[in-house]
Amino acid sequence: MGAIGAFGPVSPVAMERLRFMSRPRIALALGLATLLVSPASASAPALAHSDLDVAPGVASVAVVAAAPETVVLPQVEVAQPIAVEEDEAEVIGTGTASYYGAKFQGRRTASGERFDMNELTAAHRTLPFGTRVRVTNEANGKSVVVRINDRGPFSGHRILDLSRAAASEIGLVARGHGQVELARLD
Repeated sequence: MGAIGAFGPVSPVAMERLRFMSRPRIALALGLATLLVSPASASAPALAHSDLDVAPGVASVAVVAAAPETVVLPQVEVAQPIAVEEDEAEVIGTGTASYYGAKFQGRRTASGERFDMNELTAAHRTLPFGTRVRVTNEANGKSVVVRINDRGPFSGHRILDLSRAAASEIGLVARGHGQVELARLD
């Protein structure tokens, strides 16, 4: 049994099409369908489903677009990535970095916070906690900005231990370690 839409029952075929739509598109279609039946659009000329050459479930979008008044949707603020200017970054060294993950998940770091392998954090021997560092994989040029929240690494000649998420961003997970350049941002 189909759902009830702006034009009456929605066919199972239309419901199947909705299943493959992305959530933002479904929300947009539902929001526009709500505008269609709101009192503000009551003055718009009514169009029957048969007047439209579109599939069921899409008709409400076409009707709103055909309405003579302007539909103003609420403004949505989108978070922008942190912009870093080249002259703001101070290169502080190069060396081998590795990562640590599931074994340390939830344990306390040297800064006192709990380690989360899914956050963009890192361990460094001397940088102050909270320092933001851009880490660039020299092999592929990919970089990530991390926050220092732990001390280490304490084995080998490594200069940095990245969280698994940070290592994944720059392509170090498969090999486990790699040559990186560190640039201090603040």
